[in-house]
Amino acid sequence: MLFRQSWGFKHVRLLLFLLLTSAYMLVFFHRMAPGAISGELMDVFDITGARLGSLAATYFLVYSLMQIPSGVLADVFGMRISMITGNLAAGIGSCLFGLADSYAMASAGRLLVGLGVSVIFISIMKFNSQWFSARRFALMAGIVGLTGNMGAVLASGPLTLILRSVSWRTVFVAAGIISLSISVISMLFVRNTPADYGFQSPEHSAGDISDRQGGHWLSDLFAVARNPFIWPGFWSNFGIIGGAYTFMGLWGIPFLHEARGMSKGEAASCVTVMLIMSAFGALVSGWISDFIGRRKPVLISSNILYTITFAVVCFCDLKASLMAYILFGLLGLFSTGCVLTLTCAKEVAHPSRAGIATSIVNTGTFTGVLVLQPLFGWVLDQMWNGSFSAGVRTYSLTSYSYAMMLFLFYACIGVIAAFFIRETYCRHIHSLSNAEAERISIEG
Repeated sequence: MLFRQSWGFKHVRLLLFLLLTSAYMLVFFHRMAPGAISGELMDVFDITGARLGSLAATYFLVYSLMQIPSGVLADVFGMRISMITGNLAAGIGSCLFGLADSYAMASAGRLLVGLGVSVIFISIMKFNSQWFSARRFALMAGIVGLTGNMGAVLASGPLTLILRSVSWRTVFVAAGIISLSISVISMLFVRNTPADYGFQSPEHSAGDISDRQGGHWLSDLFAVARNPFIWPGFWSNFGIIGGAYTFMGLWGIPFLHEARGMSKGEAASCVTVMLIMSAFGALVSGWISDFIGRRKPVLISSNILYTITFAVVCFCDLKASLMAYILFGLLGLFSTGCVLTLTCAKEVAHPSRAGIATSIVNTGTFTGVLVLQPLFGWVLDQMWNGSFSAGVRTYSLTSYSYAMMLFLFYACIGVIAAFFIRETYCRHIHSLSNAEAERISIEG
């Protein structure tokens, strides 16, 4: 045993959880960092807004394509292999991106990063399902969201400050070295289940069904895909989180700087506030849901409030002020109710297929970003008036106004989808009696 038995189950679980969430912080850092260096990337690689969106979306392309395979890998091989190989690929890709001397090389680096980090979140969800009781799953998902979003926070305001002293290339090479180190540590210490360390698994609300073996991974995949209760979570993530990630990760700072006249520092501060509140919003949503024993009301209300707040951000003449920070804080707070879609997915699918179920729902987020990032840039390019600043394209308020409507359209998709989520009252659907299942089916 690499950990002494005398450490106890909770100590080992905590150390492994901290390691996994450290890797997840880097997932969000890579996801959001292009927004802080958008101008540098357009200058170094001499690219348009659409090509910048495509470069950033390379990460989301492979991330989205890998979500279902990630779930299959986690269910079939366990999350240890995913953590080792994922961090290895992400580390190599980050170093390649930092050293890139061409657009093609930078895209290859982003692709490798996306490939590597695509398995991290599902691995953590699989870890949580094995090492924590089912009653705490939403809360743990919220804590994971909190720690991940702290990586996004580092990629906004703090990164802007760091870039005053060091090159963006140095930052990404350093991030790559950290990922490579986590890969080595995972190989030495991470194990799939408590039993691998000689511990007894925590008791799950679904009883002994969590120990049943599923069928072939392909039949499990089709079984989950045929489950109609899975897909509302996919579309809710597509509209809400897909739009929020696109805004925070690439176009939020340019919008506030070019269309609203804020300095880059002020714009980065607003996005940082949004990211910080996103981090705490994920934790709060999970806690409230577990506390009241409901998923659906929390999800619906947060999606509606996010849409209303985003409409205000789109149409109000924002300046750097307390009101702007409040609005962006609320935007971040309300954007993360969708963390509950992952819990809902786990609760309506067989426990042996938990990885596949959460991966399908999580795919919605990155499919949304994959479509919206370049589409937003394309709309800007269509409305471009030919202006440059320091050799980089700049866009007018009119251009941004048309492009920002895309976010509201996305948000409406998320709101509608939330009403079709299946409420399970924080219990796994396979653990319910026939009478309880019928009541839940009627109540929807």
